[in-house]
Amino acid sequence: MTEMTKSWTGNIKLGSQIELQTVLEKLCAAFNTSPLCAHLGIEMRVVDGEIEAYFAMRPELIGNVAFQILHGGVAATVLDSIGGIAAMGELYRRATPEELPETLKKVTRLATVDMRVDYLAPGRGEYFTARAETLRLGRKGCTMRMTMINNEGKAIATAIASYAY
Repeated sequence: MTEMTKSWTGNIKLGSQIELQTVLEKLCAAFNTSPLCAHLGIEMRVVDGEIEAYFAMRPELIGNVAFQILHGGVAATVLDSIGGIAAMGELYRRATPEELPETLKKVTRLATVDMRVDYLAPGRGEYFTARAETLRLGRKGCTMRMTMINNEGKAIATAIASYAY
């Protein structure tokens, strides 16, 4: 594995005892080095044992200038990102030590196959957070549901996505 691949798989060493909190933190740290995340100001973090995406509203993220509303593409990107990284975390969460080699391969190959976004309210807020839940985790892929809320707790957008690995 290359250094880049190792960081994206949480730098997990085969044969070692894995602490889920540490794995989730390493996944977040790796994701946070992404140039796209830096550009958008997205920060992945572990909150209450779950991975959460956070970003503050900035003028560069506005799509509707007249109403100062978050661009829908930013919302979609954040939802896709939290879905993917949460799926990686769920793969690790459910892996036994014997399954770890195969889990590492799955995490490395994970890719979005399909995603549907529903925009529920105008993207207004000081900051936004997003979380994902696993609807189905199978041998070759998974289905995730993601929700993005603003700082007032109002749901801005939801998505359902399929990821293959």
